[in-house]
Amino acid sequence: MTKPVVLVVMDGVGWTDKDNGNAVLHSYKPQIEELMTKWPHTAIKASGVAVGLPSDSDMGNSEVGHNALGCGQIYSQGAKLVNESIESGKIFDSKTWKESVDFVKEHNGKMHFMGLLSDGNVHSHINHLIALIKECKKEGVNEVRVHALLDGRDVDPTSALKYVDQLENVFKDLNDGTFRGCIASGGGRMVITMDRYESDWSMVEKGWHIHVMGDGPKYDSAADAINALRKEGDYTDQFLPGFVVAENGTPVGTIDDGDSVILFNFRGDRAIEISKAFDTKEGFTAFDRVKYPNVYYAGMLEYDGDLHIPAHFLVEPPHIEHTMSEYLVKKGVYSYACSETQKFGHVTYFWNGNRSEKFDEKLETWEEVKSDIIPFEKKPWMKATEITDLMVKAIESGKYQFIRCNYPNGDMVGHTGNYEATLIGVETVDLMLKRIMDACKKADCTLIVTADHGNSDEMWKKGKNPADPVVPVTSHSLAKVPFAIFNGPEGTEMKDGDFGLSNVAATVVKLLGFEKPEEWNEAIIK
Repeated sequence: MTKPVVLVVMDGVGWTDKDNGNAVLHSYKPQIEELMTKWPHTAIKASGVAVGLPSDSDMGNSEVGHNALGCGQIYSQGAKLVNESIESGKIFDSKTWKESVDFVKEHNGKMHFMGLLSDGNVHSHINHLIALIKECKKEGVNEVRVHALLDGRDVDPTSALKYVDQLENVFKDLNDGTFRGCIASGGGRMVITMDRYESDWSMVEKGWHIHVMGDGPKYDSAADAINALRKEGDYTDQFLPGFVVAENGTPVGTIDDGDSVILFNFRGDRAIEISKAFDTKEGFTAFDRVKYPNVYYAGMLEYDGDLHIPAHFLVEPPHIEHTMSEYLVKKGVYSYACSETQKFGHVTYFWNGNRSEKFDEKLETWEEVKSDIIPFEKKPWMKATEITDLMVKAIESGKYQFIRCNYPNGDMVGHTGNYEATLIGVETVDLMLKRIMDACKKADCTLIVTADHGNSDEMWKKGKNPADPVVPVTSHSLAKVPFAIFNGPEGTEMKDGDFGLSNVAATVVKLLGFEKPEEWNEAIIK
């Protein structure tokens, strides 16, 4: 084995000269610039088919990005899996779909669909929802309700009405004397229901009250709610408070005994907590559910393969094998992973192929820095210093041959749409890189610096007309990401080629002096 390898993932830092509010381009980043000029470097793909998504117009995300980084291969992911299952009809032949429909019919109940209402294709896609609704009518389900979580993050910040109108038109065409479907509740994804990594269970509790109990501000329609709430607080979609649709003061779609509930999100991180709330019959302590109806609950996918959350799901997730962590454990390599709560699951669960548990308790060390519960634009440096403290300590210990971390700033602050705060977020990561580089130089470690997808490189877009103001962009970008090797073995040189995140694993093990498994894509270095 050669010297240890340290890998830093700068989450959401794309590498492009295109300047639509490019906070990476305009930030003060002497370390990144040194890495991308004076050391072996290139830019690699982090979106589209390179990470298992349907097409190159599909933005990458942290989950598929870390899957690819951690396993060295390309697997069909989320949206692509669901697309294939719907197109083949396999989803409607699944045991879970049949049981959910039968449960509703047997109990004369309602079919509820809960999830992110957009075509962002990161957590969900509205086309999947529409296909499920249409199949409900085809199979004789009489009552359908949708609990619409508003996006404004993976799509334009105030685009919710576009998707609400699209869904309402579908219901208008389907509704008749035997079938009734409508939107029953909603709210912004960063306010209700879609918390992740158990950082703020109160979001899930608020969602439970809105969706299950119909306990919240009541409006005649989802459109009325969105328009009224925007006027009250000038909210963008992701931060819109929760609301309930009611007729004559009565909620149109509480979740009751005998109903089925399907979470149509395909991405796991923000689906696990609400799934636990529905699936855990006894011993649930995260919040007081007040009302716990007897329902058939299912997810679009199994969101956690080790903990089997949820118990029922419509589409089999990618079965990821031959991960880097498993390979290094077999080689007896000690590894270390850390990040703050917002991305801790990405350098552990997603990195290990959607596996919650370690492959080896002795050889793998994971450390989490608890994230602050505060809007990221108000503290754009986040927990970068604390992550760096742990990383430097791990490097100096001499115990580990492979060390990895994720700095969330470029992604989490970039999602706020606040350009000035995002500049600070990117510059914070660059400042921390100086400490990592110094530690690697002193301990004679090889350092790889890359990213999992773009985001902070595209913070706004121009209006349709030249006189229109620029519009903030809160979604990921299609940019390639930087890839640089600092203090590598003498003669380290990049290959010519069109590489992506799935080529990083082979590069790591080559630097460690091993041969890559035959299942992996090739290394980026000669």
